[in-house]
Formats: sequence, structure tokens, C-alpha cells
Amino acid sequence: MKDTLKFITWPALAGLFAALLFLDRYVLPPRHSEPLAPESVSYALAVRNASPAVVNIYTARLVPEQRRPRIEDLFSNRFNPPREQRQRIEQSLGSGVIMTEEGHILTNNHVISQVDAIQVLLHDGRLAKARVIGTDPATDLAVLKIDLPHLQPVELGNSEDTRVGDVVLAIGNPLGFGNSVTQGIVSALGRYGLQRNTYEDYIQTDAIIHLGNSGGALVDTQGRLLGINTLIYTAGDQGRAASPTGIGISLAIPVNLAVFVMQDLIDYGEVIRGWLGVSVEPVRRIDNGTPTGQALLVSAITEDSPAQKAGVRLGDVITHIDGEPIQDGRQTMHHIAMLRPGDNIDVTVQRETQSLDLHAVVGTLRQSPTI
Repeated sequence: MKDTLKFITWPALAGLFAALLFLDRYVLPPRHSEPLAPESVSYALAVRNASPAVVNIYTARLVPEQRRPRIEDLFSNRFNPPREQRQRIEQSLGSGVIMTEEGHILTNNHVISQVDAIQVLLHDGRLAKARVIGTDPATDLAVLKIDLPHLQPVELGNSEDTRVGDVVLAIGNPLGFGNSVTQGIVSALGRYGLQRNTYEDYIQTDAIIHLGNSGGALVDTQGRLLGINTLIYTAGDQGRAASPTGIGISLAIPVNLAVFVMQDLIDYGEVIRGWLGVSVEPVRRIDNGTPTGQALLVSAITEDSPAQKAGVRLGDVITHIDGEPIQDGRQTMHHIAMLRPGDNIDVTVQRETQSLDLHAVVGTLRQSPTI
């Protein structure tokens, strides 16, 4: 009897199991799993990493008080010695970024230009008096120094790796509110012609900045420094940072350029830039009758300059620098400016139908914005 039940039960169970599989797979409606909640995007870690290195800068200067003279004052001044001119304190604000453990701070030159006192407020609440190490109006950068222990410098990124569309964060001291963060993307690279600065190579973003953000940090989503926030471009002031609001066009100095300037100001008190001594005009490069890119027509040569010593002549067309084809005259000027006096550089020029490879020794730029 038991053997008979066993013989009947197992085939029945197997058949039931097969029927359930068939129903589940081919007959019953599919079961949908609960949708997963979308993972929230947060840049809190980047802000936490970068914020301790961003400082608020408060400046003050004494300015003569403008007072309209009264009739009785004009009469009494004829018989009495002149009174001392009254002065008032004019205050302003900005931002800065701690770059070294020794207390070097990068900011904009226009933040600290012509001021009499500079105070720096740290993220942890400490306050310190700052002194100016050096300024570079050509890039609108300045280096300050504070003497405090346990400073946390910012981690550096590489602005050469920055791409249009990258997410960025702007950290600074807008309108005196203290550390504040806005988020955007890189809108464009290599912006220029917006200031009277000699060297412009801005990163354009739509991260909103206001008055007081100047000198603050533009960081990536890891909290690494990509640039120094410098300008808001508005339709009304044509690029001057004098309006409290922008229109989605914010500009930052790339970190690679900023670090180059900072190191020279620390080491030498000035920025030492490379120089060839030629004035150039952009032209189209023609190879075998076909336009192939940009080149630079030599329109002037400084007497006894590195270019003249290398054999460059008026009317030559510079096609390559160190074997790299010219892409943009402004970028070429920046490239040469970041070389050191004494560095060797190869210059390829087109002279009538000849292509000549010349060798130059970079000199020191002292005045004009030539290359």
C-alpha cells in the first residue's frame, strides 16, 4: 500500500509543480517589482572638502570726505588756518582661497587694491590680519599671507582637463552673507576680451555669483580647485563686477594660470613672463593652396629681442611653436608668457615659399603685451 501511494504521490507533485511553472510563465500576468527610489545627487562631500579653504576677506580704506563748502566757511577760511581734511572709512568685501599650509591666500587684485587694512575670516571662525605678498594686475590676481596654525589648503584640480558641461560649484562670500555655495556647469572655455587685463583665459560658468564672490573658489564635484571666481558679466555694466546680480555668465581664472602667478609672486614678488619680442596678427595658414588653420603674421619686431636674434623677420608667418601648429594667437601669447627666461623654443616660420625652423632663447617680458 505504501509503495502504491509513493508511486502515485511523486508523479502528482511533479505534475503540480510543472503546472505552476507553466501558469507563472505563460498565463499569469507578469509581476512588477517595486521601482527603486532614485538616488539623490549631493555635492555635500565636495563642499565639505573645499569650504575650509575658502575665506571671507574684509577690507577698509581711508578716503577724504567730500563736503560742500558753506558760504560762512569760505569767509572764515580767509582769516583762519585751514582745518584738517576729514576722512571716512570705506569698507568692502570679497573672498579668497587658502593655497598653502603656510597661509598663502589667492584672491583678486581688485578685491584688495588701494586698501589700508585687510582682515580674513576663516571657515572655522578665526579672524586674522592679512598682508599683501604681491599683485598681478595683468591677470587680476593677488597673494595674501596670514599667520595662523592648522590651516587647510584647498586640493588643486587641473584646469586643462576641464570640459564644457562639467558640473562646478562656486564657493564664496556673496553680499557679506558668509560662505555660500552655488552650482552650475562649465558653459565655455577660453573666454577673453571682457576686461582690460592683458592675460584673459576665463572659464565661463552659469554658477551664480554676486558681489563678494570675487576671489572665491570654483571647484569640481570632488572639491578640487578649478579656478578663482572673478567676474559676473551683465548687460548693463559690460563686464565690470559692479552689479549685485548676473545673468548666468560667471567667469573664473583657471587654476593652472593662477598657481603660476601665485608661485612667482611668492618667489620673486612679481610675475616673470617669457617673451619673444614680436607683434603679430592672426592670418589663415595656406598649405598647397588649401586653408589649414591659423598662423601669426609678424607685424613688428623689437630691436635686439630674442626673435630678432633667432632670425625672425618682418613679414614672416609663424606656423608652429615647438612643433605644435598655431591654433590661437592669444593662446600662443599665454604659452610663451608661461615659459621661463632662458628656456629654448623652436619657431617655425613661412617666409615666401620656404618653411624655416628657427631656434630662440626666451627673454623676459618687461612691458608691452607682445609675444
